[in-house]
Amino acid sequence: MQSYTVQNAKGVRGEIRVPGDKSISHRSIMFGSIASGVTRVTGFLRGEDALATLEAFRAMGVQVEDDGETLTIHGKGLHGLTEPTDVLDCGNSGTSMRLLTGLLAGQNFFSVLSGDKYLRARPMKRVLAPLALMGARMLGRAGGDKAPLAIQGSQLKGIEYDSPVSSAQVKSAIMLAGLYAQGETVVREPHLSRDHSERMLRYFGASVESFSGGVRLKGGGQLFGRDIAVPGDISSAAFFMVAALIVPNSELLIRGVGVNPTRTGVIDILQAMGGDLELLNPREESGEPVADLRIRSSRLKAMEISGELVPRAIDEFPAICVAASLAEGTTVVTGASELRVKETDRIAAMAVNLRLAGVEVEETPDGMRITGQARLKGCAADSFGDHRIAMSMLVAGLSAEGETSVSDVECIATSFPGFLELLQRVAAI
Repeated sequence: MQSYTVQNAKGVRGEIRVPGDKSISHRSIMFGSIASGVTRVTGFLRGEDALATLEAFRAMGVQVEDDGETLTIHGKGLHGLTEPTDVLDCGNSGTSMRLLTGLLAGQNFFSVLSGDKYLRARPMKRVLAPLALMGARMLGRAGGDKAPLAIQGSQLKGIEYDSPVSSAQVKSAIMLAGLYAQGETVVREPHLSRDHSERMLRYFGASVESFSGGVRLKGGGQLFGRDIAVPGDISSAAFFMVAALIVPNSELLIRGVGVNPTRTGVIDILQAMGGDLELLNPREESGEPVADLRIRSSRLKAMEISGELVPRAIDEFPAICVAASLAEGTTVVTGASELRVKETDRIAAMAVNLRLAGVEVEETPDGMRITGQARLKGCAADSFGDHRIAMSMLVAGLSAEGETSVSDVECIATSFPGFLELLQRVAAI
C-alpha cells in the first residue's frame, strides 16, 4: 500500500479545474447505452469507478469509442443490450452496482454483479427490496444484502415507493427499473437527494416529473442519444474549497464546477461557517447548472448540520469534517447515518483520524460532534481504503504542524486521478 506525506502549507493559490462529475459520468454511460442513436460525452471522469460502468456496458454489447477527449456511445435502445458472458465487475463503485441492479432487473437475460472486497461488504437490500416489489428476481449473499448479486431479468410493474432514506442511488435504481416497467413508478424521499438521474432522463426524452418530495416516471417510453458536457465534480472541488479556506494566505479559482442545487449543500455549509466562497459566471450546460468558484482563506465558526442539508452534502462530509476541526466552537452533525454505509463507515473513520490530529470528536449513531482547534498536529492517518477519507486527511495536513502521512492513497484514483499532482501545484509548502 502506498502512503503519501504532506506538510504545512504557506498558501493555496492559483486557478484549477477538477475532473468531471462522477455521478453524471456514470449516468451518461448508462443512459447513452440504452438510448437510440449516438451520445457524445465530453468531460467524462476517467476514474476507476466510472470506467467500471463503461466496461460493464461494453460487456453487454455497447460500442464506445474514446479518443481521450470525447466518448462516442452507440446506443442500443432500451431492449438492445446482450447477455454478458462473465460477471460484471463494478470494482469499488456502489453507484455502478446499485444503479445496474435496477437497469438489469428489466432485461431479458441473466447477469451477475460483483466488485472488490469493500463493495462486497456494502448493503444492497435497500435497493433489492423495492425492486422485488416491482417483480425483480434477484439473489445475493447475506439474505440478498451483499454482492455478488445474481439477476434474472423479468417483467416489471410500476410501484409507488416511500423510501426510508434519502438516497440518489436507491431512487435512480428504481427509476431505471421503471423505464422497463408497466405503468407509472413513483418514488418519495424524506428529503430530496441529488437529481442527476431525473435531469438526464428528461434530457434524453423520458417522461419524468419531479414534484415536492419525489419523482414519477412512465414506463414504456424511448430514450434518444444526446451530447453531454460533464461539469467539474463539486465533490472533488470540495477538497480544494476546504484547503483554500483553512490555509492562511489562500485564494483559489475553480473553473466549471457543477452547482446542481441538490449538490450544493457543501457550499451552503461552508458559507454559513463564515467561508469566503463566491459563485461566478453561472450558466447551464446539458441541463445542469455550472459556475466558477472563488475561495479565499477565512476564519470559520461552528454550526449545526442537519435536515435537508445532509443529503445535499452527503459525499462532502469528510472534507466538511476537516473544516469543522479548525472552526471556532463545536460543530454538530445529525441525521447522517447514511455516512456509515459508504465505502467505509465515514463517521468512524473521520473520528479516528481527526483524534490523531488532536481534535476532540464524539461519535453519535447518526453523526458526530467536532470541537474545533486553533491548529492541527501532523499524524499518520489511515484512508481505510476510502478515497474521500484519504483526500480529506491530506487536506487537513496542509494546516497541521509537522508532517501528515496518509496510508493506501491508491484508492484516490477511483474518483480523482491526478489529485496528488494538483494538490502539489496549488499548495505552497
